[in-house]
Order: sequence, then C-alpha cells, then structure tokens
Amino acid sequence: MRRAIHVPYAVEQDEGGIWCAHAQLRPGVGAHGEGDSAEAAVEDLREALEGLIAEFGPPDELTVTVDVA
Repeated sequence: MRRAIHVPYAVEQDEGGIWCAHAQLRPGVGAHGEGDSAEAAVEDLREALEGLIAEFGPPDELTVTVDVA
C-alpha cells in the first residue's frame, strides 16, 4: 500500500556552510538530514523519515481547513 504523508520541516544553513533539514514525525521521534545544498539536505531527511516510518509506523494525521483573515 502506498500513502502520502505530509511532514512539515525546516531547512537552514549552519556556520560551516552545511545545509541541515529537521522534521518531527511525532512527539519524541524526529529526523535530521544534511548536505551541501538545501535540496541534498531535504533528500537526506526524506531517507531518514522513510526509515522512521518503517520502524515506528506513519504518524496520525489531521487535516484542517481554516479561513485566514
């Protein structure tokens, strides 16, 4: 079975020039990726998240639609 899981993440460049990507799969279970570019860091993060999902299962999800003023 294939399922899309949306995981918010943040990307930043450290003082040494390495790009770092971080995501929280669920409370207490997070992942980290890094690379020479933002895209490489996100790809590394994606691989880490795939491993966590295989080990811990997919996170519970809730989609909410809101009006923003």
